[in-house]
Amino acid sequence: MYGLLGPNGAGKTTTLRMLATLLKPDAGTASVAGLDVVTKAEQVRARIGVVNGGMGLYDRLTGREILHYFGRMYDMDEASIDARIERLDGLLQLGDTLDRKAGGFSTGMKQKIVVARAVIHDPPVIFFDEATSGLDVVARRNVLDFVRAYPSEGRAVVYSTHVMGEVEELVQRCSIIYQGRKIAEGTVAELTAQTEARNLEEAFFRLVSRTDTGDVSREVPA
Repeated sequence: MYGLLGPNGAGKTTTLRMLATLLKPDAGTASVAGLDVVTKAEQVRARIGVVNGGMGLYDRLTGREILHYFGRMYDMDEASIDARIERLDGLLQLGDTLDRKAGGFSTGMKQKIVVARAVIHDPPVIFFDEATSGLDVVARRNVLDFVRAYPSEGRAVVYSTHVMGEVEELVQRCSIIYQGRKIAEGTVAELTAQTEARNLEEAFFRLVSRTDTGDVSREVPA
């Protein structure tokens, strides 16, 4: 579990869009699951899932129909889709979202199906970009519990947010991004210790302050 932490406009979403092959980088290279995001874009897309706070659903379809539709796009057969839906129902508590039309969903219900849709094909890499934005406390907890459960030996999660508490709760390592560049990287404990901060939020503001004043000599090494 790897976190991208930074204020709105820092470059988190742009970074994830390049990794997800939605934007072509102007320079440099990047790979996902060992595949170049420019030259192997189609293969990258088959191996990733993407969740953000503003993704839409087809209002006239039920949650189950949406998941079947996307499962077929990944060349899954009906039995495999049904088995995967049952597994995701246990993890995300999909409940009646499966058999109700999406046009009547609450924000939290929509986000559950958005998450399930992103991982219907069990991708080895998943990107969460402000995935809990606008959710109530119950829906937010369901998403966070799923995010925590998803990584394994063969899976990776990149979690982007400006909510410090979510990073402290979830990630093993994180980068702090500010004004389009990485200013620090490490575990939460490393970042707080090296900035002599009481918590991640305080460490973040100290790092940003040093960047604004040009005191790069005290940056936490990446």
